[in-house]
Amino acid sequence: MTAESTVPLSGAQRLSHGFSPVSVMPPRRGTAPGFRSPVRGAPARSASPVPLLVADGAAAALAGLAPFGTALPALSVSVLVAASLLLRPDGARPPEEGFLEQLPAVCGRITVAWLALAALVAMYRPQHTLTLGVLLAGLAVQIAASCALRAAVHARRRAALLRHPRTALVIGSAATAQAVAAAVLRHPRCGVRPVGVVSDRANGTGSLPVLTTGEEVQRAVIQNGVRAVLTVHPSVRTEQEALLRALAESGCLIWEVDAETPSYGPRGRLAGFPCRRLEMTSRRRGGAGKRALDVVLSGSLLLLVSPLLLACAAVLRICDGPGVVFRQERIGKDGRPFTLLKFRTHRPADAHEAATRWSVANEHEMRRFCRILRRTSLDELLQLWNVLRGDMSLVGPRPERPYFVTQFSQKHPGYAARHRVRTGLTGLAQVHGLRGDTSIEDRCRFDNAYIDNWSLWQDVCILLRTAAALVRPTGS
Repeated sequence: MTAESTVPLSGAQRLSHGFSPVSVMPPRRGTAPGFRSPVRGAPARSASPVPLLVADGAAAALAGLAPFGTALPALSVSVLVAASLLLRPDGARPPEEGFLEQLPAVCGRITVAWLALAALVAMYRPQHTLTLGVLLAGLAVQIAASCALRAAVHARRRAALLRHPRTALVIGSAATAQAVAAAVLRHPRCGVRPVGVVSDRANGTGSLPVLTTGEEVQRAVIQNGVRAVLTVHPSVRTEQEALLRALAESGCLIWEVDAETPSYGPRGRLAGFPCRRLEMTSRRRGGAGKRALDVVLSGSLLLLVSPLLLACAAVLRICDGPGVVFRQERIGKDGRPFTLLKFRTHRPADAHEAATRWSVANEHEMRRFCRILRRTSLDELLQLWNVLRGDMSLVGPRPERPYFVTQFSQKHPGYAARHRVRTGLTGLAQVHGLRGDTSIEDRCRFDNAYIDNWSLWQDVCILLRTAAALVRPTGS
């Protein structure tokens, strides 16, 4: 079975078929039959962080030089500027958010930077220990300068958005989508201007045209230069997975809007509605850091455990005969198949059983050493080579066989969306006990939550929790 034989309907085809939620396997990156952007570039991004970084760096330099004069300018400025670069708040915020919403995070990170600077000075230059007055003065100067400079950056961005707002499509039921579009149009400070509604059926009410086919959506994207998409209900994401991914790949920012619960809080709002940024593309910020972590750790671990791998292979060869390494086709990122490696702990009757039988973890005919390998997950260590090759990542959704990918994608909405990233040795689902014969629906939910909220620190936490779980192994 190949990935091509199980590609789902495209967004355009699903629109023209009345939102039929048929999804078997995620389309390969860059493909969406029936809906294509005429010019494909890099996915749309939020506003560049460079102006804010420059503002924070300038504020740090001013604050670092002010209290010391010429005593410790190099050390103070370097520490404060480095902290401002490393501890900047998340930039994937709604266009409406300004510097006041980010003020608590900015003040917090400036405080951390100054405390770190005070600790370093006390350790390496005790004769220049910072007094409380100097510390408070530095905090006050940097916070004031950072707020002023950030306010100028946000004011310039807001003026630019008012002059040239992002054109957007609103996806959802016609009545709700029209209401959200009307609310956004009444608040031009949002920086978003809806130009059409995508729905399964036309509705006579509302000022915006209703697009019911993929061809109409594509025409609207081309003619209006659409750069943003608002989905007005979480279920839309599941029902229109292929279309949303195609729009994201064509250069649109995707925002999920809760149209039922107006938000009066200071964060995560668009015209009063709670909203959050969705990452629908495989290419995302931080991918280089994740890959670097994979290469460094997998390479180091392979060297470290190579004697253990050789010992396991030798014992397995003696106990169970030839054929120590088990190779099996699994589905990876963007639906591409790859060959997964592991130690052979069970000999299926034939290739069909190997491809379609769910679990053999408790088979009574397994030899004792094979059961030990499975219970301790040592049989999975060879997958470090898959990680080093780039077939997998250390952290991500667990890969599955094509037969089960097809089956689960049909039964569980959102299962196919797990393939937006590389599959992994471990993942958020696994550290929550979802291994072996556990709920596929729960695994799907945890895996997609991991992808939607990915960060390098989350990967580190999952790896640490996995290492701790190996102390009390339960098998797979």
